[in-house]
Formats: sequence, C-alpha cells, structure tokens
Amino acid sequence: MTLTAGRIGAGRPDELIALACRLADTAGAVIRPYFRTRLDVIGKDDASPVTIADREAEAAMRAIIARECPDHGILGEEHGPERTDAEFVWVLDPIDGTKSFISGVPLFGTLIALLHRGRPTLGVIDQPISRERWIGAEGRPTLFCGEPARTRACARLAEASLFSTSPDMFKGDNWTAYERLRKAVRLPRYGSDCYAYGLVATGHIDIVVEASLKPYDYLAQVPIIEGAGGILTDWNGKALGLESDGRVVACGDRALHKDVVRLLAG
Repeated sequence: MTLTAGRIGAGRPDELIALACRLADTAGAVIRPYFRTRLDVIGKDDASPVTIADREAEAAMRAIIARECPDHGILGEEHGPERTDAEFVWVLDPIDGTKSFISGVPLFGTLIALLHRGRPTLGVIDQPISRERWIGAEGRPTLFCGEPARTRACARLAEASLFSTSPDMFKGDNWTAYERLRKAVRLPRYGSDCYAYGLVATGHIDIVVEASLKPYDYLAQVPIIEGAGGILTDWNGKALGLESDGRVVACGDRALHKDVVRLLAG
C-alpha cells in the first residue's frame, strides 16, 4: 500500500509510525547477522568507517520508502540525498556508532527521522542487538519498548551526568566551551553514541552535548527527547533542522537546559 501522508498529529500519523517501525525492523534484520563477525571496514572521505552492514541496511530502508511513499524525500548517511526539498523527508542513519559496531559493542543504533517541512516530527532510535526501541512523534508521549518514557528532573549542574560520544568531536572554541561544562557536572562520561539520547529519554542520564554532527546523527532524537519531557536544541538554544551547525544539547530537565546553554556560551 502506498501512503499519502498527512502532517504528524493529523492525517495518518499511525501509518507513518508503523512505517518507521517497519524500516527499523528491516534495518535490524540486515544488521544482526553481521554483528561480531569479521567485516571489511571501508574508509570514507571524512575518515569515518563504514561497513557493508551500513550500506545494505540503508538500501533496504530506502527501497521500502520508495515503494510506500514515492513522493517523499530521503537523506541517508551512506547513499546521499534524494528530493530533500519535498514536504516530507526521511533522514536515515543505518548504524549510528559504526566504531562501536565494528568493535562488537552493542551501543550503536539505527536512527530514523521524518521531517515535515524541515521540522523533525517523528523519530526512532532502534538498538537491533538488545532490541530496544524508542519512538517519538509530535503531540504524543515517547515510547520505550512500548511503554511511556519520561526524563528525570535535575535542577543543578553539580548533580548532573553528562555524556558525549568522544572528546575528539570538540575542537578549538568548542573544546573550551565543552570543558567549562564538563568541569561543572557531577559525572562526565564518553561513549554510547545515539544510545545516550535514549537514556536521557528514559531518565537515566541528564545531558548529552555533542559537536561535529550531521543531520542524520541528531534529527531522530528531537521528537523522542521532547515527547519524554526534555529538550534538544543547538548550542544556542535554537530548534534543530537540516541546516543546523552540528552542535547539539539534549537535556531531560528543561530548566537545566538553560544553564547548559548559558555555560556553553561562556
């Protein structure tokens, strides 16, 4: 069946959510047989790694979108853009955390976002090994494995936990700003890739701050964090979109978010 989509929150949101879950199911079925096997790792132009699992999983998702929603655009990490000026655009990262994937660490995830006129209105984080899934849709509570997810309150930076994928993503002034924040929190940690955003949504950690990201690295998380009661913006507190600069702040506590943005700004 071909879907003619309405805006998330109106029209046919249930069908779009079901389609996003089908995409995640399909990607997971491709990825799981490759996990902890000996794979050739291919270097991309930006020196980041990619595997056949990344490329096959994205190709499988794109084929479903082309069949079900032929008027929708697609932006994928591995196979590039198609019709990104369309009203609806799917943004795909088949394996966010390829370095974890090739190291046998099950903290990577498949990221799926649907943009409506440039705004992320539907998002999925799927961990295909543990089979954990977060689903966020505009106007609806975020679900984690089918149950409502909520962020936790954290009123003070001195009591907060802070996650980032790697210190290597912060350069120059970004590193200086990040260091101010890192020294102000109770528990700074590295690793987890997109999984950390899911932990914010389920109330286990408080802050994720990252830089040097691409749209497919952060857009799926926006409706997930917001639907769980948190907030995800750029470092200036502005809404995220395709044209954002790749610096992001996720907080489970909206009041804490203001302090984080203020400290990053110096």
